[in-house]
Amino acid sequence: MVATVPLPLPNTFTVVAHFVGERVDTRSIGVGTRLADFPVLVRSGREGVVALFRYGVVVCFALDAAEQASFLKHLGGFLAAPLSEPETESVDVRIDPDTSEHSVNGVLVLRDTRAPRLQALAEILAKSVVLAFYEKRMNALFEHMEPVARDIESGGRGGVAGKDLLRHIGGALLVEHTMVGRVEVGEKPEFLWDEPDVERLWVRLEDDYEIVERNVSLERKLDLVSKTAETLLQLSNENRALRVEWYIVALIVFEILLTLYQMFVRD
Repeated sequence: MVATVPLPLPNTFTVVAHFVGERVDTRSIGVGTRLADFPVLVRSGREGVVALFRYGVVVCFALDAAEQASFLKHLGGFLAAPLSEPETESVDVRIDPDTSEHSVNGVLVLRDTRAPRLQALAEILAKSVVLAFYEKRMNALFEHMEPVARDIESGGRGGVAGKDLLRHIGGALLVEHTMVGRVEVGEKPEFLWDEPDVERLWVRLEDDYEIVERNVSLERKLDLVSKTAETLLQLSNENRALRVEWYIVALIVFEILLTLYQMFVRD
């Protein structure tokens, strides 16, 4: 079901996207009272609307801080693996049916509050807030990997245990799985096919938030982190194999010396 008339929202309001956990059970929320599906839109607060995404993002339209906190607390029973430090992103919106949709002085101007238009904005903000979360995560990984790479460049062995390297590889693969498999950053939502004017808004917002460019940059960083970690793991395995070879050589030498000693003792 999709609301075909503008939803009763204020002429000016703030939209806040919260990346709060690994997954939201959207199938069980607001059944029978939904304003739209994919993403789910439900009423909340005095005059607000909330968009819910199964990959753990909640986008609040026209909810004050207390109403947002109340909704997120209520969401706890439908949320899997909540984040200890949720990521948030916001934008101020003004409704003006007599002008083209654009951004001015940090305020996004929309023509109306029909569900597809709100869904398009929610989709972009949801992708942006997830990108922001994993961009920070990748930056932290880069900070960890840089001194290791410098150590190798100067002739060292990296100084990182194989278990830690596997953890970094797993972390990079998990980010890639989340971005491609669940968030689908590079995909357009299906409802845009029947809404050409909303699709134009989507393209404009996608460009404003640099969704495609940020996704490409994140993919490159993921690839570099994975390759770096794999290289370090390979070096670790080679060092381990070399140590085993030296142990074998040492045992052989010890065996020879023992044999020679026994021969001299008998003589």
